[in-house]
Formats: sequence, structure tokens, C-alpha cells
Amino acid sequence: MNGSPLADCGPRYTTFTGWVDRPTDSTAPLDATTSCDVAVVGGGLGGMATALRLAERGADVVLLESDFCGYGASSRNAGQLSAKPTGEPQILAKVNPQLLRDLVRFSASSVRFAEDLIKQLGIECEYEAVGNVGAAVSKGQMRKAQRDAQALLAAGAHLEVGDQHELGLPDTFLGGMLTPAGGTMNPGLFTLGLRGALLGSGVRVFEQSPVQSVEDVGSAAMVITPLGRVRAKKVVLANNAWAPELAITPRRLSRPVWVNMIETAPVERERIVATGWTSRAGLATKHNVMESYHLTPAGTIAVGVRQLKIGKNPVVERISDPDVVADLTDAFRARFPSLRDVAVTKTWGGWIAMTSSRAPVVGKASKNVYYAIGCNGHGLGQAPYLGSLLADHLTSDEIHEDMMPWWQSENRFPRSLYLHNPVLRAAWLADRIGDRRVGR
Repeated sequence: MNGSPLADCGPRYTTFTGWVDRPTDSTAPLDATTSCDVAVVGGGLGGMATALRLAERGADVVLLESDFCGYGASSRNAGQLSAKPTGEPQILAKVNPQLLRDLVRFSASSVRFAEDLIKQLGIECEYEAVGNVGAAVSKGQMRKAQRDAQALLAAGAHLEVGDQHELGLPDTFLGGMLTPAGGTMNPGLFTLGLRGALLGSGVRVFEQSPVQSVEDVGSAAMVITPLGRVRAKKVVLANNAWAPELAITPRRLSRPVWVNMIETAPVERERIVATGWTSRAGLATKHNVMESYHLTPAGTIAVGVRQLKIGKNPVVERISDPDVVADLTDAFRARFPSLRDVAVTKTWGGWIAMTSSRAPVVGKASKNVYYAIGCNGHGLGQAPYLGSLLADHLTSDEIHEDMMPWWQSENRFPRSLYLHNPVLRAAWLADRIGDRRVGR
């Protein structure tokens, strides 16, 4: 298969993910008043993992999801399970080296947790343990990768720095930093696999049940939906980008950020190998706003991000911006010039949550209400792991060492310096200027 001619037709736009189809077995919405030990708000990877762990430890659990479990960010990401920490390791190594060590340990543990979850639950999600590369397309990016690697190695990370040939990268990349732990998967299948385990557990799952409010009522909390309510001893907010919609959410806990994906037609393996991409590792460039590249088992290439846009509440569903799709397509053709004839067949986007620190956060919103966000672009492993650690805390009062650094004793979150659309636009412009200087 040589790919579809560019002139055939444009990509198919969807308001849902391009990784999987919607399930046809949505559970009935909550339409009565009920009670439980713990109510979990949000059915993404974090919420589902939290609910499953609570049920395993004997709690009576209700999970409420506005659409179906896995509908949001969980099934819409780039499908790269990465042990590389978020943020800027060089800066963190100077201002708070202990926090960087904690983040390195947490990131590695989250990958192992996700891999164990896949194995224990028998989830078929096309997982390939090929690692991920912070890839450089310029000499400046290569120097950045080397400096990042130096800081991460000092903090206990396991990684390798190499050139394009050593790491098996496409020949338009100079090299980069390989994190061997982790790999790539179909995040939609992973999410639906976790959903299947959840529906087969003792958790009472109510989909199509958007939560309108959560309030403390004495020694419990009341969760209100359009048709019903839940009185719970404790509530966990695991609603990711939608968290700010609830009044009880701490101010500036996170901001909703829109990300985009495109996917190409299938490409023959021989053509992929001819580009130099022999490792099949997931790629994320060292731009200010990364480009991600994921080679699927079907031979398609999924390309993501490059531009970010901050949203406002309420977070509404939408299709991708055609200008952003065109920009992502330009990126794909620049990185894979020999595949310029391969068509982009579909595009989608979704809201993710980003915190001002770009690190996980977990804590108490009020007397009986807790929250957890383990995303910031690394939610495949971090969201379910952090949710499970919080579940352990709720049933034992102990705080695991991997959760301790992210526990918020005070709900005071600073204004982000970078989560503003003008700043993100400037970052994109700086990236494009840098690309022009190296002829890409």
C-alpha cells in the first residue's frame, strides 16, 4: 500500500476520538437518590482506576460520568505511555532537586502500574514496549535533550542519549533522549478495557449522569445530577478538564487545554523503515510545544499537539480547527518528506487538564471531598496510578511515598505563567522560526 493521493479527499473530522468507536452499551443514568461510601465524579482513567481500587478494598462505590466512561481526555491522547517526567528538568534540578527525584520516581512507577493493569485485566490495547524518545530536529534541540538527560540521570532516571542511527529515528531527526520504560498503545482500547473491568466489578456505574454540584452535608457529601443524587461519606473529583465547572473545586486547580490529533492512511512497513524509523519508539520533539509521532500496528502515523489553546468554562465539545489540522499536516510532511503522498485521513481533538506546576496534584477540596489530577500530557500512566494511591489513602489513611510530594495541604494554586493563549501562540511562533532556521 503506497498511501492515498493527497488529492483524494480531506481528513474526516470528528467530535469524538479517532482511536475507537463509541461503545453501544452505555449504562442508565442515575435517576434516584442513593448512598455509598465513596462517590467518584468522572469516568476517565483516573476515576475508573480509583473506583476499582476502592472496590477491591471493600468500599461501596458509585461512579458518575457525564457521557460514557473513557469519553474525555483518556481516549483522546497520543497513546504514548512515558516514564519521562513533565516540565523542565534542567530548571527543576536547580530550584528543587528533591522534587525532580520524586517526579522521576513517580513517573517510572506510573508506567509499571499501567503495564501491570494491562496484564492483570487482560486488556488488548496494542501495547508495544518500545519506549519513547524526546527527539531533536535541530542542533539546539539536541543540546536541550542532552542537558535534560544530564539532569534526569542525576535524579535517578534510566535513559539513553544517542544520534538518529543509534536510536532508530526518522532521518530528519538528529537524535534525542530515549526513555526505555513505556511505549505506545491505542489509548481508546486501553480506556474501554478498563471500562469493561469496571462494569464487571462491584462498582455502581451511572453514565450519562453529569454532576451539577457537590456539597458537604455534615459528615458526608451530596452529589447532585439532573435526575438523582448520591449521599456519600467521601467524594473524589476525577473529572480532569471539567473539574473547574464545579464550584467546590479549588480555584486555579487546573485549566482546560485543547489538543489536536491527526492520523494518516496506512503506510507499507518498507517505506517506514526507509525513513530510518526502525525503533518504532514514540516520538515527542523538543519544541516549546511538542510534536508527537506514534506508529501504530496498522502502519498509520498519529501526529499530535504542535498548538495548544486554553478553554473557558463550561468546556464545550467541538471539532478540530482546520488551520491547526493543516499545521499538523505540515509538520508530518516536514518530518517525513518521503511520505508526502500519504493522506491524512482523520482528525480529532479533546480537552486535557494542565496544572500550573505541570506536576500531579492531589488533596482535599473540603472536609469530605478529595481531588486528583495526574495528567499534564502524561495521563495514561499517571492518572490511574495517582487515583489508585488516593483510593489506598481513603481506605487506610496512609499516604504512599509516591503520592506525598503531590499532596496539597493548602488549596492555594498560583497563576500559571504559561497557560495563557498569547503565551502559547508566542511559543508556537518561536518554534516555527526555529524550524525555518534549520530548513524545516
